[in-house]
Amino acid sequence: MPALSDSWILLIVSLPTSGATARMRIWRALKALGCGALRDGAYLLPAGEEQVAQLRELADETTREDGQAWLLNVRAEGNDAAAFRALFDRSADYAELLAALSDARKSLSGLDETELNRLLKRHGRTYEAIHRIDFFPSDTSARAAAQWRDFAGAVETLLSPGEPQPKAGSIPRRDRARYQGRVWATRRHLWVDRVASAWLIQRFIDPHARFLWLESVSDCPADALGFDFDAAAFTHVGDRVSFEVLLASFGLDDNRGLGRLGAMVHALDIGGPAVPEASGFEAVLAGARERLPDDDALLAEIGLVLDSLYTHFSGNRQR
Repeated sequence: MPALSDSWILLIVSLPTSGATARMRIWRALKALGCGALRDGAYLLPAGEEQVAQLRELADETTREDGQAWLLNVRAEGNDAAAFRALFDRSADYAELLAALSDARKSLSGLDETELNRLLKRHGRTYEAIHRIDFFPSDTSARAAAQWRDFAGAVETLLSPGEPQPKAGSIPRRDRARYQGRVWATRRHLWVDRVASAWLIQRFIDPHARFLWLESVSDCPADALGFDFDAAAFTHVGDRVSFEVLLASFGLDDNRGLGRLGAMVHALDIGGPAVPEASGFEAVLAGARERLPDDDALLAEIGLVLDSLYTHFSGNRQR
């Protein structure tokens, strides 16, 4: 969350004493938005465009509940600026989260996949809720972000022990004509980057590709083209996941639909800007992986989902 200026928006609300339910609903919304309370009924936010719109919605809701609401622009001067900013110090929230992460790490190795995913999502929601209302990032914010990444990485390592580490360097351009009818190999139990990369290979790079799903990457044949594991021919480079590396390698990175698919895969695999379709794709993939007997069947089914997403992402109209 970028730091905002010392221009503020103040919401003053008054609800009838009979409106206990509406009062609680609005109070919870104000808390979720990260408002600072100047006094009972007077709530402050930095005057960003998003924050102004959010408080305007609450003002309208207050009016619909037979209350009164005033939305005022406020400019801080002198000591007021520091006092206002102090209302938005998230250090205590971060400290509570980091204490919880420290406790959770002690038991990670004893958890199964379902429990690890549940733990990661629960703490992830907490971190994002704090980060979203951290209007004035500080050294504490940076330390919390680093520790959250470290915790998430520890969980991901347990969930995917063969997950590749990014390597440095450039991505050479490859001639697709020399990569036809080849054997391609990656780790079994396909997840986001691997299944999307296999689909990309099959649809856009090597239509006659054959795939090996490896129990151990040490079993990869010398003549196979490995992807998405350490020392593979195609794997993470810098901040690009394997899908994005394949796009760049074969000159597909100017394809609009594939680029947007790449952003989704990137967000799900290593994090990044939110993509609206990502959570739905992840849920479909998780369900298919539990239901289908092997990775060939999984690729066939999820390939159809990726076909549809590619068509959607390639369209000119945004819905």
